[in-house]
Amino acid sequence: MPELRPRRRPAFRAWLRALHRDIGYLAVGFTFIYAMSGLAVNHIADWDPNFVQINRTHQLKVRLDGGDAPVSARVLGALSIHEQPRELYRASDTRLEIVLEHRTLHVDTASGVVEEEGQKPRLFLRMANFLHLNRGKKAWTLVADTYAVFLIFLASSGLFMIPGRKGLRGRGALLGAIGALIPALYVLLSKTP
Repeated sequence: MPELRPRRRPAFRAWLRALHRDIGYLAVGFTFIYAMSGLAVNHIADWDPNFVQINRTHQLKVRLDGGDAPVSARVLGALSIHEQPRELYRASDTRLEIVLEHRTLHVDTASGVVEEEGQKPRLFLRMANFLHLNRGKKAWTLVADTYAVFLIFLASSGLFMIPGRKGLRGRGALLGAIGALIPALYVLLSKTP
């Protein structure tokens, strides 16, 4: 009687799994950045994903008479701001505007009231949006294109990793078709582009 050999999994499937796993690990960081940025940018009408708006009022108890530069120095010192103004100008006899990088201080020199308005960068989301929207241009385009190729490989290789009913011949085909149908139906039903 001939000896039965155990069925071996095709070598290509083992190779595919290892490559899929390793490329998947490489893609994890990129995926988190692009996914978080995508969520933030999708809701740009509801909030500013790059900056937090600043609107504060301060009452200073320092002397605010004299030239623009000394008044500005006293205001910045009283507010513990260690940033050099980009611009100083008088809006009126009692109104000094101190323009900083991300905010402006509207100083009422008569009352000592300072209205602070501006923006504070959201560090992580601003960086993620910068990358996602490809503001880095040429240098980042190569990295982003490589990531896109990784995603294409992960999606394609994932189709062939599981054999039989749970794979492409069974529910994998059904789920894959649904995944492709959702964006197609959206475009058809919304009558765009």
